[in-house]
Amino acid sequence: MKKAVVLVSGGMDSAVVLAIAREQGFAVHALSVSYGQRHTSELEAADRVSRTLGALEHKTVQVDLRAFGGSALTDDIDVPEAGGPGIPVTYVPARNSIMLSLALGWAEVLGANDLFCGVNAVDYSGYPDCRPEFIEAFERLANLATRAGVEGAGIRVHAPLLRMGKADIVREGQRLGVDFAATVSCYRADADGRACGHCDACRLRADGFVAAGIADPTRYVA
Repeated sequence: MKKAVVLVSGGMDSAVVLAIAREQGFAVHALSVSYGQRHTSELEAADRVSRTLGALEHKTVQVDLRAFGGSALTDDIDVPEAGGPGIPVTYVPARNSIMLSLALGWAEVLGANDLFCGVNAVDYSGYPDCRPEFIEAFERLANLATRAGVEGAGIRVHAPLLRMGKADIVREGQRLGVDFAATVSCYRADADGRACGHCDACRLRADGFVAAGIADPTRYVA
């Protein structure tokens, strides 16, 4: 089986991506990043998802982005209840660049040529590092900056959800047997992983289930 490193946040999108990678026949090595986010319940969810969806192993690495701040997820900035114009304060500067770089490093050690991530450019919060141009640029960088790119079979960055709406992601996850109740997407989840029901991530997730016509198993704070 070909090896792949899959970034797993604990949310619904990355869970579906892991399931897609497994369906495509990859031996999945799941990677999560503890970057100083407000809660650890999503990391606990990432471990659950990785185990139940058949990852060979799951690593969590630590990078303290709270040292820089600049985001409502890594600084003392309130998480807004609704998205506004422009790039929202929940954007974490360079987060996807950092996470994909870590995945790239592990992939080289494993001898893996494939990276998977759950970025989405349709129903998302407007982050610049969720666009197709970013994925294409990172793949070019990966093939310039690594031994695998220069001497080996090359590096491929897969973003299978890139052009899917949230309802399509929900349907795909259901088809693949993803337990969405085990995932945590909320920006303000409590210690038990219960969602606030009001932040942008909760709104997008809830709208996806409604549009898909599938019952929402998300646990909300009472």
